[in-house]
Amino acid sequence: MNPAIAELPPMDRRTLGGTIYAHLSELLISGRLAPGEKLSLRDSAAALGVSVMPVREAVSRLVADGALESPPNRAVRVPVMTAPRFRELADTRMAVEGMAAGRAAVLRTPQQLAAIRRAETAFRTLAREPDPALAVALNRDVHFAIYAGCGLPTLMAIIAGLWLKAGPVINLDLRANSDRLNSGHALRCHAEALAAIEAADPGAAQAAIAADINEAAQFIIARGILPAEP
Repeated sequence: MNPAIAELPPMDRRTLGGTIYAHLSELLISGRLAPGEKLSLRDSAAALGVSVMPVREAVSRLVADGALESPPNRAVRVPVMTAPRFRELADTRMAVEGMAAGRAAVLRTPQQLAAIRRAETAFRTLAREPDPALAVALNRDVHFAIYAGCGLPTLMAIIAGLWLKAGPVINLDLRANSDRLNSGHALRCHAEALAAIEAADPGAAQAAIAADINEAAQFIIARGILPAEP
C-alpha cells in the first residue's frame, strides 16, 4: 500500500463523497502521489474505513477533473505529464495565480497576512533541516495562504483545479535536491511575495509568484524527467 494512502483517516460515513474527494485531492495537490503512480481503490477504501463504492465515485470525479486517469482494463493512475503539457500548465498558472497574488496584495485582511507570514516562516525554517516531502506540503501552504486573500472563491476553485494536475509534478522540484531548499528560487520568491503583500504592491506580488512557478517549471523540464510525447 502506498504510504500516503495508508495515512488517510477513517471517514465519517455521513459525508463520504465530498470528504473522500477532498482527501484524495489533497494527496495530489500536496505532491504525495507521483506522475504515473497507480491508485488502488481497495487500499484507499481500507485506509479510509469505507467500502470501495464511494472511493470509486470520488475517483471518477478526479478522472473527470483530469487529475487521474483510468485507461480501459488498466489501474487508475496519476497521469504521466509531458514536458509540453507541463509548460502549458505552468504558463496558465503564472497568469491565474499571479492574478490571485496581485489581488491579495491589496485585499488581504490582517488575519490573512498573518497566515501568509506563518506559512512563509514555516517553509523558510524547514530549509535549515531539509525534509523534501514536508517541503512540498509547506510550499503548497505558502501559495494557498497567499491566494486565500484574493477575495474570489471562483478563482480559488480554478487554482485548486490547476494544482490537482500540477501537484504531482511540482514535488519533482523540491524533492530533487535538498540544497535547493537552502538556496533555491522558492525561498527567494516566497520572501519577495510576502514583502510585496506587506507593502500592498500588487505588481510585485504577481511577479514574485509568476517567477516562482516559471523557475520551478524550467528546472523540472531541464532535468529531462518529463517525456516529450505521451
